[in-house]
Amino acid sequence: MQDTACQTYVGGRLCLPYGYESFLSVRETEYAIKFIKDTFQSGLAAALNLTRVSAPICVMSSSGLNDALNGIERAVQFDVRSMGAVAEIVQSLAKWKRVALTEYGFQHGEGLYTDMNAVRRDEALDNLHSVYVDQWDWERVIDGSERSVRFLEEVVVRIYDVLLRTESLVIERYPALPALGLPPRPVFVHSEDLESGYPDLSPQERVDRVCRESGSVFVVGIGAPLANGHPHDGRAADYDDWSTPTDARHRGLNGDLFVWNSILECSFELSSMGIRVDPAALLCQLNMRGELDRKELPYHSRLLRGELPLTIGGGIGQSRLCMLLLHKAHIGEVQVGVWPDTMLSLCNLHGIRLL
Repeated sequence: MQDTACQTYVGGRLCLPYGYESFLSVRETEYAIKFIKDTFQSGLAAALNLTRVSAPICVMSSSGLNDALNGIERAVQFDVRSMGAVAEIVQSLAKWKRVALTEYGFQHGEGLYTDMNAVRRDEALDNLHSVYVDQWDWERVIDGSERSVRFLEEVVVRIYDVLLRTESLVIERYPALPALGLPPRPVFVHSEDLESGYPDLSPQERVDRVCRESGSVFVVGIGAPLANGHPHDGRAADYDDWSTPTDARHRGLNGDLFVWNSILECSFELSSMGIRVDPAALLCQLNMRGELDRKELPYHSRLLRGELPLTIGGGIGQSRLCMLLLHKAHIGEVQVGVWPDTMLSLCNLHGIRLL
């Protein structure tokens, strides 16, 4: 299973590992998915002092609550006949969670998590990407002293420890599964340092290089333009703080967590998270993106008036986690999605059974 076709998973290309066989049957896989989800979410709640809450599948388009993700993805919209208004399927809950923390009376050091189910119509379908997205969306109230890279890294380590503990329990229950061989903690690296260290590589290739060597990496500071004028990756202007200087050379209080996937021979993003914008960072980022008109939206207005708490939050892919811990080659082995006929045929031919 170590010898792969080694096609990149980016941009809708399909990777078909030679000789791939699932370690578990379809039915065993379904049992294992539930065990992983139950185990991880209870560990996450304990590690970050989170309470589970219900979450919306849609929000009103006029509210400004939906997330633009990288700033270009189109939300799935539909009209609500009885309201004469347009709603849209959520793409994530970053902004909704911050409002919920206020409305539900959460205090400093407390937080919430929820099962977020989304439809992302513009995803390029491949081993890791589906139009159906399921993740744990979490958010926690912080204070001004915790708006730092140091605190961000502390939270990342707590989440990573839950991952390691979950893997240990999964292997104990399903001994046929091999260990991932993950390091005891991820390497932390700023996007500016990746660029200066590997100027001739693309952002994805930089992460692949470091992740292959270290086993796991958290890239700090995603969204602001680097020295070459382009960001490491896209981020919308109104949830993560990617513009605040953290020292003389670095900006940003957010990042992505990757682990090395030996089945697909690539870095594997498990989570995107960050300290959220305060009023100053929101105005700065909206101005940088030429989106100052958005400050009049209900959510943005509340934030600028100081009515919403300072927070840290993120999303952790449920299917991604199950795919990783069960050593699956395709996300469609752990969730029911929609796939092109050619992908279904190729996967079936190479022993990859999509649900």
